[in-house]
Amino acid sequence: MKVSNTIQTLCWAAAFIALAGCGDSRSYNVYEPGVYKGAADPLLAKLGKPESRQQLQERFSLGQVDR
Repeated sequence: MKVSNTIQTLCWAAAFIALAGCGDSRSYNVYEPGVYKGAADPLLAKLGKPESRQQLQERFSLGQVDR
């Protein structure tokens, strides 16, 4: 009888431990489309300069050439 109680206790403990990890403790971030709400991005200031935009456009057009 004592062995049966020990096995039953171990089964309950295993079930409790297995179910303890089933909770969803993650937090979720919801973002608005098209709005950047992160830290200040230093690259955004560079994009405001016309020469940077021109360089990016040239690189884009080089990569989009038909082969």
